[in-house]
Amino acid sequence: MSKDEIAIDIPQDKLIGPALIKREAALAPDLPGVYRMLGHDGEVLYVGKAKSLKKRILQYAQGRFHTQRIARMVALTHEMVLIRTQTEGEALLLEARLIKALKPRYNVLLRDDKMFAEILVRKDHEAPQITKHRGAHSIPGDYYGPFASTVAVNHTLDTLQKAFLLRTCTDAVYSGRTRPCMLHQIKRCSAPCTGEISLADYNGLAQQAHDFLKGRSRSVIDRLTKEMMQASDEMEFERAGHLRDRIRALSHVAMSSSVDLNEPEADVFAVFNEGGSACVQVVFYRAGQNWGDRAYFPRVDAEDDAGAILDTFLGQFYQDRLPPKLILVSHELHEHELMMEALALKAERKVIITRPQRGEKYGVVARALDNARAALGRRLAEHSAQSKLLQGVADAFGLDAAPVRIEVYDNSHLGGTHAVGGMVVAGPEGFMKGQYRKFTIRDLDTKPGDDYAMMAEVFRRRFMRLIKEKDAPETQKGFGRPDLVLVDGGQGQLDAVLAVMAELGVDDIPVVGVAKGPDRDAGLERFFLPGRAPFMMEPKSPVLYYLQRLRDEAHRYAIGANRQKRDAAITKNPLDEIEGIGARRKRALLAAFGSGKAVSQARLEDLITVEGISAGMAQKIYDFFHGG
Repeated sequence: MSKDEIAIDIPQDKLIGPALIKREAALAPDLPGVYRMLGHDGEVLYVGKAKSLKKRILQYAQGRFHTQRIARMVALTHEMVLIRTQTEGEALLLEARLIKALKPRYNVLLRDDKMFAEILVRKDHEAPQITKHRGAHSIPGDYYGPFASTVAVNHTLDTLQKAFLLRTCTDAVYSGRTRPCMLHQIKRCSAPCTGEISLADYNGLAQQAHDFLKGRSRSVIDRLTKEMMQASDEMEFERAGHLRDRIRALSHVAMSSSVDLNEPEADVFAVFNEGGSACVQVVFYRAGQNWGDRAYFPRVDAEDDAGAILDTFLGQFYQDRLPPKLILVSHELHEHELMMEALALKAERKVIITRPQRGEKYGVVARALDNARAALGRRLAEHSAQSKLLQGVADAFGLDAAPVRIEVYDNSHLGGTHAVGGMVVAGPEGFMKGQYRKFTIRDLDTKPGDDYAMMAEVFRRRFMRLIKEKDAPETQKGFGRPDLVLVDGGQGQLDAVLAVMAELGVDDIPVVGVAKGPDRDAGLERFFLPGRAPFMMEPKSPVLYYLQRLRDEAHRYAIGANRQKRDAAITKNPLDEIEGIGARRKRALLAAFGSGKAVSQARLEDLITVEGISAGMAQKIYDFFHGG
């Protein structure tokens, strides 16, 4: 606990709820900071920030501004932890960070917050590479984004290739080229690798791409137009034709999705909430163009209004990303000035948050709000249908309640090689793809193709991890406990799995085997449960269709994992396993002999003649292949 963190230690058999909070208010400092309200087992119930910790906590003690939800939260509070900050803006940023990490029960919570794709123009090479990027900005270069979808980023990359002819190949491919590749032939790359363009001219193209991605598309197009007219005047018609094609590519993008927001970069947030559910539609505008949108469905309470949802959502959304200069919102924030101060603190420049009332900005927000309303309607309809399906699953398998987390397992191998197990997860929100996992079969005692042993290994590793995480802090826990487990297979697979779960002491989790019908016909599946005779469902049952989808998804995922391992094995070269053979020596050997197999058959005298291969290294290579 830091020097700015205060824990008021009250024995659990003493004060709780309002009485506890009143006592803590007397000890709290009259300073800005963040407070955490904890339950009897240490669970974080709520994280909040305040300009004055003393005054804010006193409001809880006095019962002021309480909704029913807040009243329940106060009644459950057994402990409070306070953290002082220098300013209220710092408190807001810390609050967002803690909410995202701790996921308190009573906070508005941003879910499905995945990393967005960006375009990276690398600056750590003589000829900058343009590529799609996700994750931390650890590579030197210019990052452009975010893009809300893979389709949007791929479309922009395609346009940039046509317009600026920047390379997309890796550095290893670049250094190994002796003649231009196919991308140069189809006018998608200027081929700096083989000197088809000078490095100075190539870097000029990279600068043009930078200008375009920063919203200066008109100046780039005007410059290319002048070059085209000059080439035409000089009767260089082929070059003029290439420039014309580049201008067309840029003009198509600039005209088809451009919006004048008076800022080259802006984010739009529109929230629609109804019946305790909410959708926040986020739209990204970069370089004056729409770079895609995404719908979020944060966890909210029925008593939260749109302004309160945006207050919390924005803080969490920009926790791991830089805010643009302009943010447009559909509703007024409760703490408008404070949010601008906090985001400016994070961005180290001015950030404007505004709710437009007219003009093109208003139209952009209105369209986003319509999309949020439609997305929430679809979500609620799907959720209702999904809830009925899950209740049907519970009825079919005799569960006490509809399952919230279903895990489905399948194995895949090819002739016993590259064996993997796959786990897919589903629940009320549909497939939870971020929690899928694959298991490489490692047990050397497992016979190739022994499906029972492979399934047992997968389950042992999965549920041993569950046991280890049982007593871990909330922020370090993994996937949690499933309410239902489905295994692709019949009685044999079920028996193997049940034996492992009994051994680990988790045999209270329901497990069902799903066996394919004769000739693998869909609709004739048989279901195996412990202590119950195998049975089938009605062929047209919606629950059966749902279970088939789960089984097929697990099958698809396991086969995909197996195919990835096979592909990796095909491209693997035996030279990679020899210590001291790096990329340069490997290229020299392959250039001299043509393949890894030919290197393995080469004589020692021939190996020594290869450039960069010393006598000692030649001996090491020869011994590796001949058991020396």
